[in-house]
Amino acid sequence: MVKIAPSILSANFACLGQEVSEICQQGADFVHFDVMDGHFVSNLSFGPMVLKSVKPYITVPVDVHLMMTNPEKYIEAFIAAGANRLTIHQEIDEDVTSLLQQIRALGAKAGLCIKPSTEAEKIIPYLDFLDLVLIMTVEPGFGGQAFMEDKLSKITQVKELIGTRNIDIEVDGGINLQTAPAVVHAGADVLIAGNYIFKAQDRKEAIQLLKEIK
Repeated sequence: MVKIAPSILSANFACLGQEVSEICQQGADFVHFDVMDGHFVSNLSFGPMVLKSVKPYITVPVDVHLMMTNPEKYIEAFIAAGANRLTIHQEIDEDVTSLLQQIRALGAKAGLCIKPSTEAEKIIPYLDFLDLVLIMTVEPGFGGQAFMEDKLSKITQVKELIGTRNIDIEVDGGINLQTAPAVVHAGADVLIAGNYIFKAQDRKEAIQLLKEIK
């Protein structure tokens, strides 16, 4: 069964503790934090103190996506704040392998994200250091964008590259009940969804409908 990671970027930050508590009760498998630094992407979101403040309300693993130019400055802080899964970008000008090893050494699952324009083959040098690959089906930086259907083939390519390794494929961007079936069929293990879940009249039903996709 596919797993669901609601992105708090679409939550009501005036009552964020209540929001994350509710989605845990409503069937979320992970709580997803989109961290933006205003440099790697043009938007700015939040830092580790936000995660630390709401961690007591979260009863499932925390999945953190660092859209940052210099993630090495914050890896330790986010894991200390409660991140169970920490994803960095392939496109950064840093020693990606060393950062993935650092994440694992600190006790978290290590992930690598690729933007829509990045070829699937770019993950190959890092496969032995990964627990998950995050494929963006929108340009990172803002919620509510339309799903890029032409990126479905990349999901299948990544699945083939992973082979028998125990690596999750996460997909983020424009996920809803209309786009999710093709994403799951292409090979996704985890669906990250923001507006579809947090704006739903019945969040529990919204999450369950995604989980039921075969």
